[in-house]
Amino acid sequence: MKNKSGRLIYLKEYISINGINQFLFHLGTSYDNPVMLFLHGGPGSAESLFTRAFQEKWEEIYTVVHWDQRGTGKTLTKNPDKLPTIDLMLKDLFEVIQYLKKKYNKQKIVILGHSWGSVLGSVFIRKYPEEVAYYIGAAQVVSMLENEQVGYNKVKELIEQAGDKKSMKELESIGEYPGNKIVFNREFLKKCNGVRKLQGKYKLGMKIDLEIWITVFKSPIFRLSDIIAFMKAFKTNEKIHNFLGDFNLYNESAVYKVPIYYILGGNDWQAPYVIAQKYFEQINAPYKNIYVIPNAGHMTMMEQPDLFFNALLEVNNIEEKNQ
Repeated sequence: MKNKSGRLIYLKEYISINGINQFLFHLGTSYDNPVMLFLHGGPGSAESLFTRAFQEKWEEIYTVVHWDQRGTGKTLTKNPDKLPTIDLMLKDLFEVIQYLKKKYNKQKIVILGHSWGSVLGSVFIRKYPEEVAYYIGAAQVVSMLENEQVGYNKVKELIEQAGDKKSMKELESIGEYPGNKIVFNREFLKKCNGVRKLQGKYKLGMKIDLEIWITVFKSPIFRLSDIIAFMKAFKTNEKIHNFLGDFNLYNESAVYKVPIYYILGGNDWQAPYVIAQKYFEQINAPYKNIYVIPNAGHMTMMEQPDLFFNALLEVNNIEEKNQ
C-alpha cells in the first residue's frame, strides 16, 4: 500500500495479540506526538475504513492508531473462529496498548472510544488507569437501555410534530420498544433496525446510505473481504451484545483516576447526548471537560470534522499544560 498522503507514519500491520493476529492501522506526522488508540463502534463496525473522512487534521497533533477488534473487520477475516467476549477484549486491548507503548516509546496511551468503543474504553480505564494518559468518549454510551428508551421517544416526538403519518405507522408497527430489558435476539434487532431507519430519516442517528459506502470504498485499505466481515459482525459479536445489553455506568462508581473528556453530537439520539451530559456531571476525575458539537449526530467526527478537531485541539492543549 502506497503512502499517498506523504505521512511520516503510515503503517498497516497484523500483530500477535492475545494469541491471534490482529489488524492495526497507524497514521501520524511526528513520533513526538501523543499516541491515540481509536476504539471503534458497533460492536463489529471497523472505523479504520473512515480515516480519510475526518482524521487528517488529527494526525498533526496525534499519532492515531485504529485497531480492528476481535470479531471485526480485517481481524475477523484473519480469525473467523476467534470470537470476542468482554474478558478477551479487555485482554486484547491491554496487549495492544503494551505494544504501542513500546513501539512509540510512550509511558501511556490516549484512548478515544466511539459508541461501543466508549463502552470498552470506559470499562478499561477503570481496570487499568495506569496505562492511559486520558480518555475521550465520543457518542458516549452510559446505559444501553436508557439509550434506546430516550432515542425512541425523541424520534416519536419529531414524527408527531411533523404530522408524518407514514413514519408514525412504521413506528407503531415496531410495537413496544425497547422493553424492560435488552436482549439482542432477531426480534429485537428487527425492531432496532426499524427505529434506526426512522432516526436516520430525522437525522437523529447514523444513516447507512450510499455516501457512507462511497467513503468505505475510497479507503486506501478497503478490501471486498471487509464487506463480508461487516455482514458477519452481528453474529460474531453475540457475546459482546449480551454484555452491552446490560451495560449501565450508573451501576458503577463515577470516580475515575484519569482525566475524562466527552465530545458529543448535539443531535445524537442514537447514543443520546443528554444522557452522557447528565452522567458527566457526576464524574469525579483528576480533570474533566465536555464538548457538545452542534448539528452533529452519532458520527460526530464525520458530520462536523472541523468542530470535532477544535475540541481535540483544546483537549491536547489542556493536557500539555497539565503535564
